[in-house]
Order: sequence, then structure tokens, then C-alpha cells
Amino acid sequence: MSSYKKMHKPATEFSSRSEYLDHELQIMKPRRFKLNLPGRDFRFEWEDLVPALAGTLGIIAMYSSVMMAWAEGLTEAWDHVTLGKEFAIEVSRVEMLIPALLFVILASGFFNPRANLAGNHGPMIPLIATIALMGAHPLALAILIGVFGLLLSFFKGGSKLVNLTSKGVAGGLLIFLGFTGAMGQIGTIQTWSSSLSSDTIALGSMGFLGLIILGVTVLVYSYLARIGKRWLSIPVCAIVALLIALIGGAGFDLQFTTEMGIPNLNPMYWWGSTDEGWMLGLPNAQHFIASLPFAILAVAMWSPDFLGHRIFQEMNYPKKTEKVLMDVDDTMTMCSFRQMVGTAVGGGNITSSWGTYIIPAAIAKRPIPAGAILLGIMVMAVAILGSPMDVAVWPPVRSIALLVGVFLPMIEAGIEMIKKSSASQAAGICVFTAMVTNPVLAWALAMFLDNNGLIGDKERPKTLSVVDRLVIPLAILIICIVAMLAVGMLYPKYAIPAFL
Repeated sequence: MSSYKKMHKPATEFSSRSEYLDHELQIMKPRRFKLNLPGRDFRFEWEDLVPALAGTLGIIAMYSSVMMAWAEGLTEAWDHVTLGKEFAIEVSRVEMLIPALLFVILASGFFNPRANLAGNHGPMIPLIATIALMGAHPLALAILIGVFGLLLSFFKGGSKLVNLTSKGVAGGLLIFLGFTGAMGQIGTIQTWSSSLSSDTIALGSMGFLGLIILGVTVLVYSYLARIGKRWLSIPVCAIVALLIALIGGAGFDLQFTTEMGIPNLNPMYWWGSTDEGWMLGLPNAQHFIASLPFAILAVAMWSPDFLGHRIFQEMNYPKKTEKVLMDVDDTMTMCSFRQMVGTAVGGGNITSSWGTYIIPAAIAKRPIPAGAILLGIMVMAVAILGSPMDVAVWPPVRSIALLVGVFLPMIEAGIEMIKKSSASQAAGICVFTAMVTNPVLAWALAMFLDNNGLIGDKERPKTLSVVDRLVIPLAILIICIVAMLAVGMLYPKYAIPAFL
């Protein structure tokens, strides 16, 4: 069998850049849990800078959001805990150093290029305040998530759940998550622009600045899509948003407060006592019990999240590229180890497949390893420099990056998947259920109904075994319902309090 190095051809031998990138994907043969080397197994291309930059912007925004949510929730939940912005930034920097080196550069870059990077579990961010108020402990939660994730990956549960999720259900999930995420970011930009003080801005009230940024973003994104350069949308649109905000007079709102340096990397500083770091000490049995339902919920949400990311690769990669598609089970393994190790050294992130990296990488027709190495270097550099974090978390930059790099592509992919009437029916039920409850329960219920022919393709049940059709979907549905009832996720919306 010819190696990648022998089959590689220079870009000048192809009629277009797109054909060259297609050929690169088709000849790659990643070595699973073996050393992959640049030149021998993959190459660096300038397109790899796009997902690396997009992933860096996205993860800074997500990590900062997670740590601020923990800081606010734990401060409210515990009498002796007082955490603020400085704590959140320092913990974010811890997350951006050690895990980036071990699980981005080394794991996905060199030793298993089919495992997507372990990033952030975005859908869990709104739940963090509830997790803290329920008496959970970040380290206990991380250990449980890691253990459950390893069990699921060992028994190939991740890929099994992906195969049991039809295009209709997956499309509906993507549409709902994309739409709600987009609306959230639009609201964030409008809230930010409306809060700008008219007393400090020469032009008066700047509530319309957010509308201008969003309008220009739509035009730029549409143009990039028109010319086939949509993979440039995150850096281009983020820079445009930054310039418009500065020109519009909002520069006073951008504060550089993070100093250059390395955060405290001693785990005992973060977890060793109740008067420094997280101020919680090591977790006890009660912390593990309180964290249990949230850990189950987080791992249950991995499969639809991973599915959506793999779909982006399948939609944008050419044929005969199965060997470079992300492996769901290997990604789950890496996410599990990264969850435990990253939190043990002082972090607090809730991990999942890295969407702000893999989606732009798929659109740019690039495999995982080269961009992962570049991203890891960028993330570590930003963590040390400090001040770039202040720019990346500024609302117009952060929200636009997430809007054009994640949520709009999710909506487009979801629509693309539901062209058939049977698929659109399953997608509609999935979206409706998500609106009534939440995306996890919607995925579980729609998958159960779809696999049994109650919605969607009526021929689908004939292709499935009894275990795939009834046992697994029903077990997942029950687990999701019990976990949600345990932690009160249906309260106060439906007045069903937590029973835990």
C-alpha cells in the first residue's frame, strides 16, 4: 500500500486549489495511537491557519464563559467562597496550557489524528449555575464525566449512537442548536451595544452599533460563501466586527487587564484547601452524589454533539476520505482523559468535541492534525501573553466569531440534511420537543420514535435489530428523563422540582 508521502503531489499539478485539498484528504492514512509526522503522514497548509485561529477565538470565549459561570454559581452556593473575574481568567489560562499541550498538540496532532480536539461543552454552560447551586464539585463532576465517557468509548457506544441517529433527527438537532445559539449571540451583541454609555461617546447613544456590526457581518459572510471562501468567515468577520466597534467609538469599553505570565500550575493551590484557588478543597461523597446526574447528562449529550461535527466533515470532504473522518469513539476517549486531567491540574472546563475548530476545518477541507498543532501553539501563546484574551472575549469579537463559525453553519447543515419529507418530519418533531424541553431530551425522544417508524422513514425499523430499535433508544430516553428530573431541569418551567 502506497504511503501518503509517496502519493503526495504538489499543488501546481492540479487545476485548482480545491482539487489539491481533495487529493490530500484522499491519500492520507492516519496512524491510530502511533506517531504521525509532518511530511510523512500529513502536511501543513496555509488553510490550516483558519481553523486554528477560529478555534483559538472560540475556545477563549467558551472557557471564559464557563469559568465566570462557575465563579458566580459557587459564590452564590457557598458561604465561604468569593470568586470573580480574576479567578475566572486565571483558571481559563490553566485550561489553555496543560490540556492544549497534552490533548491538542500531542494527542490529536501527533498520536491520533482521527480524534477531534477535546474542547468545550457549549450546551452545558447555561447549566453551570444550577450545577453549583445543587452542591456539585467541579473536580467530582470531571471525574464522573471522564469515567462515564471512557466506559461509553470502550464499548463503542459513541459510534453506535451516531449510527442510530437518522439524518432527520440530526438535522433537526442542528437547526435548533444553531438557531438558539445564533439568537443568543445576537442578543449579546445588542445588549452590549445598548449598554455603551452615551456620556463617553461623542456620537451619542450607540445602541445601533450592534445592528451595524450584524448587518455588515451578514454581507461579508454572504460574500465569502458566494466566492467559496466561507472557511475564512471567523477571522475575517471577527476582525471586521472589531474594526467597526473601534471606529464607532466603543474602544473605551475594551479594557486590557490581563498581564503576561504563567498561571499557578500547582494542583494543590487550586484544590488543596478552602482559602485559595477554588476555595472548595477536595471533593467528598456528597459532592459526587450531587454531581452524578449532571455527569450523566453531559456524556449523554456528547453523541449528538460529535455527530454534528462529523456530519460537517462528511458534507464538505470528497468521496473516499473515510480514513480522515473523526472517529467518534476515539474522540470520546480523548475527551474523557482530557476532562479528568484538565480539571485535576486546576481547571474547570466541561469538555466535548471542539466545534469551533472542526467546523471551520471541515469547510476548509483540512484534516485534523496540522491545524491542531497550530491551534495548540496559538492557545498556549495567548494564555502566556494574557492581553489577547481581553480582545477575544470582547462581546463584538466573541459573539461574531461564534455566530459565523458555529451557529450559522449548523443551521445550513441541518437544512441540507432534511430535503426528504420523511427527514423533515423527524426534524420537526425534534425541534418542537427541544423547544418544549431541551435538546438532549429532544434527541433521545426523536431517535426512539424515528427508529420505531412512528415518525420519519417508515422503512427504517426494518433495517434495525430489536436492540438498536427498542433497547438502546429506550434506555437512553429513560436515563435522560431521570437525570433531568433528578436535578430539576424541568423546574420552574413546568413546576417539577428536583427530587435529588
